[in-house]
Amino acid sequence: MNHLSRRSMLKALASAPAAGALAAGTGALIGMPGIARAAEYELKYGNNLPLTHPLNVRAQEAADRIAKETNGRVSIQIFPNNQLGGDTDMLSQVRNGGITFFTPSALVIATLVPVAAINAVGFAFSDYSQVWAAMDGKLGGHVRNAISKVGLYAFEKMWDNGFRQMTSGAKPIETAADMNGLKIRVPVSPLSIAMFKALSAAPASLQFSEVYSSLQTRIVDAQENPLPIIQVAKLYEVQKYCALSNHIWDGFWFIANGRAWNGLPPDLQKIVAGAINDAGMKQREDIKALNQSVQADLQSKGLTFNQPSPDSFRAKLRDSGFYSEWKGRFGDEAWGLLESAVGKLA
Repeated sequence: MNHLSRRSMLKALASAPAAGALAAGTGALIGMPGIARAAEYELKYGNNLPLTHPLNVRAQEAADRIAKETNGRVSIQIFPNNQLGGDTDMLSQVRNGGITFFTPSALVIATLVPVAAINAVGFAFSDYSQVWAAMDGKLGGHVRNAISKVGLYAFEKMWDNGFRQMTSGAKPIETAADMNGLKIRVPVSPLSIAMFKALSAAPASLQFSEVYSSLQTRIVDAQENPLPIIQVAKLYEVQKYCALSNHIWDGFWFIANGRAWNGLPPDLQKIVAGAINDAGMKQREDIKALNQSVQADLQSKGLTFNQPSPDSFRAKLRDSGFYSEWKGRFGDEAWGLLESAVGKLA
């Protein structure tokens, strides 16, 4: 299956809880059904997304390919939708060898490897061409090296979790000046909170379950999320405008327990890495197509889109000292690699 229909991907996101419930407690064994003998290497993979999400669809393709190309020596069992616990639990399990593979977002693994959050610096990336140039290049290599120092192996290709966009109810967000005093819901992330404060907004950390009602009752005026989340949560019903700000990009690192990875013979490592990296490249295209489809759907439901230039936002973050502060936190080397891909920030 090389192409996922946009309809099936949207359906998958909208029915996420149901998909998880169907798979709960079993783990979906993803190997080649025609191979009867026990695998020499039985590997477990946990993640926080439903089985029907593009990440899991592509991971299943990779696992089927791995089973076939290794003649059944390697099988992978997938546990989707937080079956093995939350992100913190699974990060601990992949470190201690309870599971072999995990796909945390960069912001999750940053709790263990702080420099991994560098891809989420506000208004750093203008578009995907800059993202992949950085994360497939020297910046990604720098982060992978840092991940290796905590006993984990990170595969070369990151998987996509999408750009975050801002929606608002009273007026469109066109420049940094529109952020002044704006009550905006943000996740509990130090980097996100610091960015919106630096933009003179009034960020409020609320549980996602509270977002719709908080927008409806004007406890907050705005929020920010990837487009598929805006659609599935029906936030277009309580918001009028969407700024395609691309203010934060986040992705998934496909990581493995270091001991388990090093325990695989080199020929099997090559097959596993090749299948996982190729699957990641396909998943990127899936998410890109999904976002385009979602935007068209949201426009048909009355949400008005605009695409602000990042220049005024970057200038405000620079003047407020945001970039200088986080340059100090991430270090000159990592920051220099980021700027080599996106241009001068601090």
